[in-house]
Amino acid sequence: MECDKCGRDAVMNAAYSGAHLCETHFCRSIEKRVRRRIREDSLIPRDATPEDPERWVIGLSGGKDSVVLTQILDETFGNDPRIEMLALTIHEGIEGYRDKSVDACVELSESLDIRHELVTYEDEIGVKMDDVAESDPMNMAPCAYCGVFRRDLLERYADEFGASKLLTGHNLDDEAQTAMMNFLEGDVKQVAKHFDASLGSFDDRNEQSEFIPRAKPLRDIPEKEVALYAHLRDLPAHITECPHASEAYRGEIQKLLWKLEENHPGTRHSILAGYEELSKLAADQYRGAGEVTLNECEECGSKTSGTRCRKCKLVDAIHAV
Repeated sequence: MECDKCGRDAVMNAAYSGAHLCETHFCRSIEKRVRRRIREDSLIPRDATPEDPERWVIGLSGGKDSVVLTQILDETFGNDPRIEMLALTIHEGIEGYRDKSVDACVELSESLDIRHELVTYEDEIGVKMDDVAESDPMNMAPCAYCGVFRRDLLERYADEFGASKLLTGHNLDDEAQTAMMNFLEGDVKQVAKHFDASLGSFDDRNEQSEFIPRAKPLRDIPEKEVALYAHLRDLPAHITECPHASEAYRGEIQKLLWKLEENHPGTRHSILAGYEELSKLAADQYRGAGEVTLNECEECGSKTSGTRCRKCKLVDAIHAV
């Protein structure tokens, strides 16, 4: 199988596009698509200047997605005086898993000479995910606790660092799964919120001043292509699944999409493209409807609709065991 561009041996065949690409042209293709997404999402505002630069915080976990995102962002904007970047790693307290990921984060950050910060659940909220998974006081999947804690710390530290935007490594598979889950749950208002929170162009969003805007520059790239890019570029990615991962519903959706993609190449791209367009229409329709006033959590200061945030309630339940 030969590369469509140069005739050298191809390393991948994209069934959804029919493309056959060698190592060089495959890597260029990934980088081109990510940079196109950055342009189309208007990540860099027109008024960004070296005197008033954008500050991007990158959620760097050490997995393939965040490592690839950080590498491409640094190669694209590392010398751009309008952009300041900081890589933020969160250690959940998962023995034998996150330690290796942190090593990958440190190695990458040092090789790119990018500022890197590490925060831990144990230091910040007094828990370790290994202990939480074992006690499970709320009878939930470990991912349910971890998602709340991670979002809180990402938001808190992005705010502390004065971030203009928070960038995460969600790929096409991640976002197509989320789209399907939101459709099947029938929560149109949640679909609308998803658009303003992390989808579409910043020119079209109604950003909430209480939260740091999020962006997902890898969301056009299939998961397997992200992994192949990390391998071909010899990036220090820690590619393994969290031992506590147990999102059963998302797993079902993942398998369904794999089957659909196998039988109908391009399904994931179509789902996400349609979802983004529909979510924009939903956002235009539902903005302001049923909005609640956000308060500061009386315990930690995080934004919440009540008096105490979800994170603090979960931490209290964990410590009560």
